[in-house]
Amino acid sequence: MGWKVIDLLYWEDVKKTGTLFGAIVLILFSLTQFSGISVLAYLTLSVLSVTISLRLYTSGLHLIYKTQEVHPFQVYLDLDINLSQEQLRKYSETLVLYLTSAITHLRRLFLVEDLLDSLKFGVLLWLMTYIGALFNGLTLTILVVVAVFIVPLVYRKHKAQINQYLGLVRGQIKDFTAKIQAKLPGSKPKAE
Repeated sequence: MGWKVIDLLYWEDVKKTGTLFGAIVLILFSLTQFSGISVLAYLTLSVLSVTISLRLYTSGLHLIYKTQEVHPFQVYLDLDINLSQEQLRKYSETLVLYLTSAITHLRRLFLVEDLLDSLKFGVLLWLMTYIGALFNGLTLTILVVVAVFIVPLVYRKHKAQINQYLGLVRGQIKDFTAKIQAKLPGSKPKAE
């Protein structure tokens, strides 16, 4: 599964990635113009129209040419979509692990276990108020989707130059953080 996602993000199969990228962006742009319920209804109605058309087409071919009728979606109808107890347990454990980790991290930030981390979190939240004033959530989602499909490809092509500049930025941030951390009471130095 992991490699399939990476192949999509690196545009290994241009048709698959382009189709997925186009569909996601089209749905998101539709959501900017219509309500979520309308977009969902139109999307499912479109899928239903295509499947009914294909089913009628194959039935028509069967009547005209007297061929053995093959249901065009029989492969999908025969798929077993039930989750076994083991799969359900595995997914539940993974979900609980992620939720517990997120709650622990948020508790650490809100209850100021490390002053510097909590201050950085506060600055991030403060910056998000400005971003929220400039963009709505849907616009940000569209920008994130476009970035997810574009940034890995750009990074792969210009890896050396990007890593060089990122190294410089990391060094500057590390120096600045060390200076701030040395001046703040109650902050612990990080082990590296």
